[in-house]
Amino acid sequence: MDLLSLQPAEMQALLLTLKVAGAALLVALPLAVLVAYGLARYRFPGHGLVNALVHMPLVLPPVVTGYVLLVAFGRKGPIGSFLESTLGLSFAFNWTGAALAAGVMSFPLIVRPVRLSFEAVDTKLEDAANSLGAHRLVSFVTITLPLALPGILGGAILGFAKAMGEFGATITFVSNIPGETRTLALALYTATQTPSGDIAAFRLTLIAVFVAFAALIASEVLARRLRRRLGGDHA
Repeated sequence: MDLLSLQPAEMQALLLTLKVAGAALLVALPLAVLVAYGLARYRFPGHGLVNALVHMPLVLPPVVTGYVLLVAFGRKGPIGSFLESTLGLSFAFNWTGAALAAGVMSFPLIVRPVRLSFEAVDTKLEDAANSLGAHRLVSFVTITLPLALPGILGGAILGFAKAMGEFGATITFVSNIPGETRTLALALYTATQTPSGDIAAFRLTLIAVFVAFAALIASEVLARRLRRRLGGDHA
C-alpha cells in the first residue's frame, strides 16, 4: 500500500502541478494560436527571426531560459518590478512564476502543430468567404479555426503535458519551495536526493509516465476523431 498511496506532500505537488500546467496552457494557447496563424499565413520582414525566437526554448538549456526569466521577471527585473508595482503580480519564487516558466517552455510545442494545421487549410475556402462579403475575422472563426482544430487540440494537450513535466527553467526561476513551487518534477528530484526517498521517487515516476503517456494517446485519438468528423461534414 505504501508503494501506491500518495503521501500528503506528494498529493500537494501533484495538485500544484495541475494548477501550474492549467494556468500555463490558459495563457499560452491563445497567444500560440495567433503566432502560429501569423507565421503560417504571412511573410514579413523578420519572419525567420520570429520563428527562431518562438522555437528557442526547445534548443536552449532550460536553465538558461529560467535565468532569463529570473532577470526579466524577478522582483528587480524590468518587467517583474513593473508588474508587481502596478498590478501586484509577482512571479519570482511564486507558483505564478512556475506557470510562466511552464508556459514559455511549452509554447513551441503548441505553436508547431497549430501552424501546420493552419498551413494545411485551403486558403481558397477563406477567399471564397471573403468574396461573399464575410469579414476576415468571421472567416477565420467560422472556417479556418474549425478546420485547424485537430492541430490546436493536439498542441494544447502536448503543451499541457510538457508544462506538467517542466523542471529546469522552473527550479532556476522560482526555486523548489514546498507547497508553493514544488511541482511533480521538483518533488521527484527532491525524492531522489533523499536517502529514503526511493519509494516516493518510484511513485512519482509512475505518475509522470502515466500522465505523459495518457496525454500523447489522448492527443492522437482526439485529433483523429476531429479529422474524421470534419471530413464527414465536408463530404
